[in-house]
Amino acid sequence: MRVLVIGSTGTLGSFAVPQLIAAGHRVTGLARNEERAAVVKKLGAEPVVADLFDVEQLIDALNGHDAVVNLATRVPVGGKLIRSSSWAENGRIRIEGSKALVRAATAADIGIFVQEGVALAYADGGDRELDEDAPVVAAGPPQTSLIAHDTVAGFAQDGRIAVRLRIANVHGDEPLTRWIVKGARGLGPSYFGSKDGWITPIHPSDVGSAVVAALTAPSGVYNVGATPLRKREFGAVVAAVAGARKARTVPITFGFLKILARSQRVVSTKLTEATGWKPERPVVTSEWFPSP
Repeated sequence: MRVLVIGSTGTLGSFAVPQLIAAGHRVTGLARNEERAAVVKKLGAEPVVADLFDVEQLIDALNGHDAVVNLATRVPVGGKLIRSSSWAENGRIRIEGSKALVRAATAADIGIFVQEGVALAYADGGDRELDEDAPVVAAGPPQTSLIAHDTVAGFAQDGRIAVRLRIANVHGDEPLTRWIVKGARGLGPSYFGSKDGWITPIHPSDVGSAVVAALTAPSGVYNVGATPLRKREFGAVVAAVAGARKARTVPITFGFLKILARSQRVVSTKLTEATGWKPERPVVTSEWFPSP
């Protein structure tokens, strides 16, 4: 299958592209300029330079492909997490980018559309397992993920397939995790919310394998996560990696931190049953995390 990956050089794309190639797909990576095109080439994919918001350029880039995978995001890190203005570009990429891609993919006669999204959109579930029918909260940064999913759902007509992924909390050698580990070395939190709440992590390499599996899934929404665990257990792993004496949380949460504080016991049974996908790293360990 010939696949165009949007966001091919990002945290998720840089893991997905090599796995798509290893699975036998011919992969093209969209790049916003020649500098990023060089990075795409290093990943082993064929680069194409185009503007995510320009439908005509996207049509040219998509012609001759069988599928498109949209993993493009621009997630703020550190103190910027709590400022709503910092999320504006990420929201634009998800909302306007998905609109442009759906129009272009339809015009280019693409058969399969895979769209990233976040499990953080789920409401606090307490101890309940959260499948794809669990309540969501259409507010804050995760709302743009829901809007993008609604847009892409409209692609699933006339035999076309639209797969929407709700990806759990990504933790590995990537910016957000590095920020958390760095903070935990001092007096910063190792996790957010109640110690008895649930968190569902996922390593970026397992997101990559889920993207490969998604190309074989029927249209629908699919969770992508490893084994959920109590936040106190997750925090203990982070604290150990950071060399902290104990895991800490923050007593007051607001803005995006309030979203991170939700208890989310996300299950990915649907994707496993549809495609056979299972995470190769099912349980979070210190090996997931970058060295401090």
